Amino acid sequence: MADSNTAIVCPVYYQIIQRRGNGWAFKHGEPFINLFNAPNLSPEEEFAAFGTSMKKVAIELFRINGGKQGYYIANILDKKYYYCGTEWEDVKVKLRELGIGRPDPMEA
Repeated sequence: MADSNTAIVCPVYYQIIQRRGNGWAFKHGEPFINLFNAPNLSPEEEFAAFGTSMKKVAIELFRINGGKQGYYIANILDKKYYYCGTEWEDVKVKLRELGIGRPDPMEA
């Protein structure tokens, strides 16, 4: 089980990707809730379900920041891409800026 410092909860169409070296690491999460009993898709199937591919997303991410090292978020539903920063916490901050998530009240 992930602790509150590493766990991120977001809609399936928000994909977290890390630029490492010359490659892209797509972070495939686990379903938190599945109200419609949808099948668990592979990462490739997930991207295809939203009309894109991991390769297309990687190209778009490279375009927004020249392939700078760090974490990115891809909204594969609306085809919007964001650079977060070099730390995992930067992903949480960016998601909050996008209106997703909130600070843990137990950490206050």
